[in-house]
Amino acid sequence: MRMKELLVEAMKLKPEDRFVLVEGLIKSLDEPDKRLDEVWAEESEKRLKAYREGKLKGVPMEEIFKEE
Repeated sequence: MRMKELLVEAMKLKPEDRFVLVEGLIKSLDEPDKRLDEVWAEESEKRLKAYREGKLKGVPMEEIFKEE
């Protein structure tokens, strides 16, 4: 079904049913992407290893959050 057709059909629903539909769609967008979580976990492990091996220097929190 094309998007316009889907929208036309959705608009025929009662307001409370449209609300449930919209809420479900929004919740589906808020779900975390498990692959993205895996990528970030791998990257953080690499950075931690590099830091512990002295290949990466840390930045003090105060420097990161200081206002200029």
